[in-house]
Amino acid sequence: MAKKISFCALFSVLALAISYFERLIPPLVALPGIKLGLANIVVLMAVYLFGARYALMISLTRIGLSALLFGDLNSLFYSICGGLLSFAVICLLFRTGLFGFVGISAAGGVAHNTGQLFASWIFLSSKAVWGYFPVLLLSGVLTGIVTGIVAYFLTDRLEPLFKPVDNPLQKE
Repeated sequence: MAKKISFCALFSVLALAISYFERLIPPLVALPGIKLGLANIVVLMAVYLFGARYALMISLTRIGLSALLFGDLNSLFYSICGGLLSFAVICLLFRTGLFGFVGISAAGGVAHNTGQLFASWIFLSSKAVWGYFPVLLLSGVLTGIVTGIVAYFLTDRLEPLFKPVDNPLQKE
């Protein structure tokens, strides 16, 4: 158990570092608000290697510390909305066993963008934000595919170090 908690702390720091690195990448001028979502690589790996409970703690730690260190309350609100919806979709799809890392990650990317659109809708009180959904849908799928591929290969390499849980959502 101590080993798992230590690795979860390491994964949290890794996710935070990736979030910081991603903030250094300039946004696309033509497509504001689109990011690669590289920290989701760590979350996907954590769900598979440690289970949902630990992965949720890693995700929430990253979101909270990232907002505290690099953002503000608005970024926290948007990140929580996107992150929790994405996490729920990822866990649900892992549970079914019907999808691989790439499909789960793509669905998680779309869910993250959808959660952030809901946050915008609430924050701005305007349905107009949904006009941006097609762009975010496409970007969520494309970036999700990339992060899913990376998560798959990294997990494949790291799996011998860990005993993955049979059901990522099971309790210990």
